[in-house]
Amino acid sequence: MKRIMLIGAVLLGISSFTVLAEEHADAALKHTQMAIQQGKAGHNSALTTHAKEALTHAKKAAEVAEGEAKTHMEAGVKSLESAIEHGKMKGKEHGKAATKAAEEAAEHIKAGNR
Repeated sequence: MKRIMLIGAVLLGISSFTVLAEEHADAALKHTQMAIQQGKAGHNSALTTHAKEALTHAKKAAEVAEGEAKTHMEAGVKSLESAIEHGKMKGKEHGKAATKAAEEAAEHIKAGNR
C-alpha cells in the first residue's frame, strides 16, 4: 500500500512540473507574440517590455523542462535576451533585429511546448 501511495505521489509531482512548464511556456509565447506585434509597428520600447515579461516566463519553463523541450526553451531565452538588447537600442535596424529575434524565440517556445 505504501508503494502505491509513493508511486502516486511521484507521478503527481511529475505531472505538476509539466503543467507548470506549459503554463509558463504559454505565457512566454503570449508575451513574445505581443513583442513581435509591437516590433512590427516600430515600437521598440513596447517590444522590450513584452520581451522582458516573456523572458521571465521562458526561464521558468526552461527550469522544469526536460530533453528537447529544455533545449528549445533555452534557445528561446537566448533569442529573447537578444530581442531585449536590440529593442533597447535606437534605430530601425535594431528594431528589425529585435523583432527577428522575438520571432525566433516564438518558434523555439512553440517547439519546446509540444
